[in-house]
Amino acid sequence: MMYTQKQRIIDCHAHIIDPLRFPFAVGEGYKPRADDIGTADMFCDLLTAHAVSHALLIQPSCYGFDNAALLHALESYPHRFKLIAATRPTVSDRELLSLKEAGTVGVRFNLVSHDAHAITKAESLGFLDRIRELGWFAEIYANDQQWPDTARTLQRSAVPVLIDHFGVRQPAAGTMQPGFQAVLALGRSRKATIKLSAPFGISSRQDLSDLDPFVEMLIDSFGVDGCIWGSDWPFMGAQDARDRQGYHRCWETLERWLPDSGDLDRVLSHNPSRLFGFGGS
Repeated sequence: MMYTQKQRIIDCHAHIIDPLRFPFAVGEGYKPRADDIGTADMFCDLLTAHAVSHALLIQPSCYGFDNAALLHALESYPHRFKLIAATRPTVSDRELLSLKEAGTVGVRFNLVSHDAHAITKAESLGFLDRIRELGWFAEIYANDQQWPDTARTLQRSAVPVLIDHFGVRQPAAGTMQPGFQAVLALGRSRKATIKLSAPFGISSRQDLSDLDPFVEMLIDSFGVDGCIWGSDWPFMGAQDARDRQGYHRCWETLERWLPDSGDLDRVLSHNPSRLFGFGGS
């Protein structure tokens, strides 16, 4: 069964990877393969072809704290994109304001491939306060064992939280693993939003059925209004991702997890519109 679109679809997790115009940063971070490339022009063509109206662009670790590639996308396609940037805790108020004026709605903390201590280091709590005062989100990509300490820090800060990729990295460890339980607790706080994004990078099964019990618990803890969807385009690091997971299939599995069409519309459209302030097309 294919999703019958009633509302505009908004992709809440995608990257721009354009090394010809924007070279990768030196140092920590995932270094994309040749087939990971995805420019702003390529992405907009793809969105239009699939009737996806808007997208939330996420700063990838290959660019470190240099947000130029994504800011260029926002400038090139006004009103189509919002941005989750990456910045150092010492960033100036002027730079944060400039990012906000450009369309930034949050800061990403990539604990997996960029800085494992980005949330728990001493200066982070004050930085989270600055993010909260801007009305932004703290977006977290973490390994399972990092979540208990990370969740405690986030709860102390009271900053609105976006959680990447189901909040789990190793489904085989089960739903009772401490990291996933910490994610569920954040959901029950109603101050966090979970991304049902990039299942191809987590699941060990072609039909993604090993994620079913995780999704059931996430929807129970976060509520449908606490869930959003993202493609993770251009599917960096996934083996044969384009063969297994073409963009046209990215939201198909949501129909199994969200059989009610109204709930599906909330996840694909209403929730991201409300959270990130996407206007008309």
